[in-house]
Amino acid sequence: MEAFQAWFAQLEFDKLWSMLVTAASALLCITFHEMCHGLMALALGDRTAKRAGRLTLNPLRHVDVFGLIMLVTVRFGWAKPVPVNMRNFKKPKAGMAATALAGPLSNVFLSAVAIMLYAVCEFYYRLNGGELMYWLSLFFVYTASISAGLAVFNLLPVPPLDGSKILFSVLPDQWYMKLMRYERYGSFLLMALLLLGVLDGPLSAMRTGLLDWLSSWCLWPFDALASIYF
Repeated sequence: MEAFQAWFAQLEFDKLWSMLVTAASALLCITFHEMCHGLMALALGDRTAKRAGRLTLNPLRHVDVFGLIMLVTVRFGWAKPVPVNMRNFKKPKAGMAATALAGPLSNVFLSAVAIMLYAVCEFYYRLNGGELMYWLSLFFVYTASISAGLAVFNLLPVPPLDGSKILFSVLPDQWYMKLMRYERYGSFLLMALLLLGVLDGPLSAMRTGLLDWLSSWCLWPFDALASIYF
């Protein structure tokens, strides 16, 4: 028992909490992303995602374990795709493109909200301190970063990412259906590119650019308040 207590005492709880906060942020980002795909499909006339129980913020309905691990470790990953039947759309290709775009746009929105909530927590923390506010601030920082990363990653025109569906929608019908048939093979290409680190530089630069742009719009009121109080 004493040996166990000694081992337990030496654990670095800051690192453990940091990992848990990162995982919670990643779950929120992928869950919101996939739910918004389903909501857009429903708004355009396709109830497939609703029937599959994917219009929910329950992460267990959306999570892909390997995609979550990638998201936590390298800030770029994926979830289980929301099922969509494009034949239920009045304009199938346009409906598919709009449904695909809803995911990245939802992450841009979530990232902006997280930046503002981070600023609120940071402002309170600087005034009053408190460990809870510190961890909440960290949660929103991670959420903003992961969500921005998810947005730019999914806009890559590589199947099965959302960017490919948006790009394919402008192609002639015969090319569109042909490319959609080979969509599943794109996953292997994508995984190889991620594991080899080929995409790290461009994706990190795009994520940083998006975060800088969102911060410039979201943080100026808090910066003005901070200049008065501090």
